[in-house]
Amino acid sequence: MSTSELQETVAGPVPDRPVEGRSPWQLAWARLRRDRVAIGCSVFILILVLVAIFARPISALVGYGPTQQDRVNGITPDGLPMPPSAHHWLGTDNLGRDILVRIIHGSQVSLAVGVGAAVAAVAIGVVVGLCAGYLGPAVDSVLARLMDVVLSFPFLLFAIALVTVVGPSELIEIAVIAFFSWAAVGRIVRGQTLAIREKEYVEAARSLGAGDLRIMFVDVLPNLIAPVIVYTTLLIPVSIVFEATLSYLGVGIIPPTPSWGNMISDAQTFYQVAWWFLVFPGLALILTTLAFNLLGDSVRDALDPRTERLFAARR
Repeated sequence: MSTSELQETVAGPVPDRPVEGRSPWQLAWARLRRDRVAIGCSVFILILVLVAIFARPISALVGYGPTQQDRVNGITPDGLPMPPSAHHWLGTDNLGRDILVRIIHGSQVSLAVGVGAAVAAVAIGVVVGLCAGYLGPAVDSVLARLMDVVLSFPFLLFAIALVTVVGPSELIEIAVIAFFSWAAVGRIVRGQTLAIREKEYVEAARSLGAGDLRIMFVDVLPNLIAPVIVYTTLLIPVSIVFEATLSYLGVGIIPPTPSWGNMISDAQTFYQVAWWFLVFPGLALILTTLAFNLLGDSVRDALDPRTERLFAARR
């Protein structure tokens, strides 16, 4: 028996193709594609985004605008909202406006504020956290105290005071929510940066003469992308709930512009005689926040499968 035949007998047949390695991102994507919850939530969020983008054509197709009152089929003779029917699939509100159309247009506000505030908060938090974790004890002490001060502010009181002075708008809502959210992101990034700054590749870059900015944004930041993506996904539903809270309290979106928060606020007077007025906007808010939260959990498990195995071992 020849040497090659002996090696094939001991080690098995030699594969035709070499084994190809896969990056952590490819492995995470493969795990995410097998997660049915993640796929279902992604489909729901995609449909919600498309509905928000095409809100005006959908309104034209339904035949009612978000502020249009239907005095014929939208209000009972007693002046109460009409239940779901062929004219209004999800019923009407106390002014005869179509709830389905108003929920669709309200999704524009929720997604715009939720995504905008989350992205702004993450951007600020990443920059501040990188500086606090990498630039030394003096900078870290100042920025850490700044984050503590921001986290100590009472959110609702500050929001109400600011909106009262400046006036309510989507931009103000995004600014207020981002202001109260970036400090939590900064704390997470700061802790990760403190652990990464002592790694060998950072020391190697420093010994080669790389500047602080290059090391922070070229060597450290790429290793923070995974937790930042997860936190961004989980911060979006929090921002959506914040926006609904502000609108519910009357310091958010100005009526008659529809928002899920001011729709729920308007419905609290009629929920005993018009359950649909309260249920459908509340259901839209719950399903949206639940979808983003479940997607964030799935992304976290895909990027760090040790978490999933830990919980599976405890079951």
